Amino acid sequence: MVEVLSTRLGRKPEEIVKLDANENPYGPPPEVFEALGQLKFPYIYPDPESRTLRGALAEDSGLESEYILVGCGADELIDLIMRCVLDPGDSIVDCPPTFTMYEFDAAVNCARVIKVPRKMDFSLDVQRITEVIEHEKPKIIFLTSPNNPDGSVISDEVLLKILDLPILVVLDEAYIEFSGLDSKMGWVKKHENLIVLRTFSKRAGLAGLRVGYGAFPLSIIEYLWRAKQPYNVSVAAEVSACAALKNPVYLEKVKVALVQERERLFKLLKQVPFLNPYPSYSNFILCEVTNGRDAKKLKEDLAKMGVMIRHYSNKELKGYVRVSVGKPEQTNALMDCINRLS
Repeated sequence: MVEVLSTRLGRKPEEIVKLDANENPYGPPPEVFEALGQLKFPYIYPDPESRTLRGALAEDSGLESEYILVGCGADELIDLIMRCVLDPGDSIVDCPPTFTMYEFDAAVNCARVIKVPRKMDFSLDVQRITEVIEHEKPKIIFLTSPNNPDGSVISDEVLLKILDLPILVVLDEAYIEFSGLDSKMGWVKKHENLIVLRTFSKRAGLAGLRVGYGAFPLSIIEYLWRAKQPYNVSVAAEVSACAALKNPVYLEKVKVALVQERERLFKLLKQVPFLNPYPSYSNFILCEVTNGRDAKKLKEDLAKMGVMIRHYSNKELKGYVRVSVGKPEQTNALMDCINRLS
């Protein structure tokens, strides 16, 4: 991907400051590179049950492995859940602005999307969600905490209210490590209508290897086992994820560095007269572009200078940009370019 950007922008890969996809700029622990270099059986199909990785995840999370399913990124699990739960014409609830794969996969699975927009502060409209579930009878609601793109979290009180409703709740915790909050994976043992999704992309810097996992009630996971592709997680992906979990000190150190840099970046963005950043519990910061400045042009101008940030074309976020948290030197480069555009 960096090579593609390099060609498009006419810049060397090392000159590009990529802050548009919420990737972990520190990459995985050194054990991952060592494990990949020592890979012995790439010509043998992987374990269909990913037993070694699920065992490592059980130790890491405190949840028994029989509740855990691994996928080729959490994206695969989102699609798998829909294929197992939905019939053509069934409905899901989506709460935009949020992760766009829910709507994408719903279309692929011939499902109807009922949108319950978030409030102005990006919090969930629980009253409207309750009304929609009571009247429209959707089968699944997708919730993201911290939410992408604004970084807000869902309180336990709100989550419990929604869990009391007659609907399957899929809680996407792709960014939970940066929130300072505990995962809700353990909750699947007492809530039969809760699924919790996690990923190695952000926490362990394995976005390019595609490893996601989920915690499921036993009454649901048996159906996903029947429907999933047998070799969905590659040998390289499983080996890398297991290696990453062997160095929790590194994972914690990188998390702390990114959280600290998030706070510094937020303070710097607040000083920009045409940006209004939102407090975030994730590894990115959403900014409203104000004072008559055009958000799309800001993104394009920064790209010409070798700095990539995210702009949205949908109406809810047309006047916003999202900036991923990078290393301190990437923050410095970003702010230098923004100041030159002021």
